[in-house]
Amino acid sequence: MKTQPPVLPEIPSTRGDDLHNTENMNNADLTLFMAGNQFMVMEDLLKEFQKTYPEVKKIFYETLPPGLELRQILAGGARFKDMVIDVMPDIYTSVTEESMKELSAKGFISDYFIYLHNRIVLMIPEGNPCGIKTVTELGRSDIRISQPGALEDISYYIAAMYEKAGGGALVKRILEEKKEEGTTIFTVVHHRETPLGIREGTVDAGPVWATEVISAIKDGLKVEAIEPGKGLDQSGKVNYFITKFNKAPNPENADKFLQFIRSIPAQDIYAQYGFVRHFK
Repeated sequence: MKTQPPVLPEIPSTRGDDLHNTENMNNADLTLFMAGNQFMVMEDLLKEFQKTYPEVKKIFYETLPPGLELRQILAGGARFKDMVIDVMPDIYTSVTEESMKELSAKGFISDYFIYLHNRIVLMIPEGNPCGIKTVTELGRSDIRISQPGALEDISYYIAAMYEKAGGGALVKRILEEKKEEGTTIFTVVHHRETPLGIREGTVDAGPVWATEVISAIKDGLKVEAIEPGKGLDQSGKVNYFITKFNKAPNPENADKFLQFIRSIPAQDIYAQYGFVRHFK
């Protein structure tokens, strides 16, 4: 009996801005699958990296949700419009250790480490027109929520925030009941879709990484953040993991990137965008 080839996951057709330097895809000196919520950092980060390692000229990188990137890795590729992206990354980053454990168990990687931290806030329109003050108010019938879907690692931390704020009842209210009511709208790529929804007035609030509000304000979007408060924002619990693949196409350049990500210049760049550094 023939084994059916894995079904390739679909990258949403509107997410071309999370596929960078596709002209280098098949002959890259370095291929990075970066957890998408780092998108605002990558231009500065790679500029500094190439200043340090000028021999690494062609870099193809993705800034999609790491859950989607993980599916892409396990399936051996992904579809984007009429294109198949079937490259093996040199480097993968994630915001949950579970994905690293899965890759390790399946022989893709041998080790990984933490290199960065973040925390959760609620993104709302400037002036807070709905008068939201607490996480529990997201259960209100009149609040339309932009909610990261299951492929996005942030969703695990958001569920933990809801649980701590209002127990299982709040989790069920937001993720199930309000979904049925049409006032919880699930996203595929929340770091793009949540700011867009707020700008277009289709949502009233969305839990995001604190760094994404900072980035949106820098881009001129009229938004602000509600701080969930200590114990709810998941600070101290959000770890960013990074790994090199055992069959990395460019192993020496992958090692250079792992060394760079630990460096003070790299950590300084992340800190400028609101991330919490791991190496000091």
